[in-house]
Amino acid sequence: MAKHFVSNKDESPDMFENKFLNAFSRVHWSIPLFLYVPVVAYCLYLAVGTYGIGLLPLLGWMVAGFAAWTFAEYVLHRFVFHYEPPGKLGKRMHFIFHGVHHDYPMDSYRLVMPPPMSIPLAIVFSSLYIWLFGMSIGLVFFSGFVVGYLCYDMSHYAFHHANIKHPLFKKLKDHHMIHHFHDPDNGYGVSSIIWDHIFGTTFKLEKKDKVVSK
Repeated sequence: MAKHFVSNKDESPDMFENKFLNAFSRVHWSIPLFLYVPVVAYCLYLAVGTYGIGLLPLLGWMVAGFAAWTFAEYVLHRFVFHYEPPGKLGKRMHFIFHGVHHDYPMDSYRLVMPPPMSIPLAIVFSSLYIWLFGMSIGLVFFSGFVVGYLCYDMSHYAFHHANIKHPLFKKLKDHHMIHHFHDPDNGYGVSSIIWDHIFGTTFKLEKKDKVVSK
């Protein structure tokens, strides 16, 4: 069976010669929590305290935003992160955005989305949802979306480095490990596998072949 990684150790090469740029390419798993939990809290504070949204609409739109993240996660992973533009520049861009993670899947500092990538995406999605739904609902929808993103980042780190026992999370971990080590052209969901089932990108490996990494 083909090898789909370069090193399975907690390591990866420097991405840039510039030390300042290279420092921003490595992220501790806790950084998204410090960055985005206050954002969620502030958005909900505004939605309730300033715009007066009720509890049931708040919960409903939060869940809707969370579900929207699972779809965005699938689309981004499948069509953006796994797309390699032609030429040397395209290959380089792909390596920076996602290829390094597949080549060095156990590097603990390349498992959550770097802020220089996540912050522009957050600005785009928040602006889109406020434009679509108005300020109060848009803030809540975006909050649910960000909670979904945080679940993705934290689960992604855990799948690579935690000893997971819970059957549901173990199933999600196995799904992601098969994507890395056996079939990178399928299994694009990380925090959820529902969209892989909907769009037919589940794995076609036999059970006996589903050997996951340590």
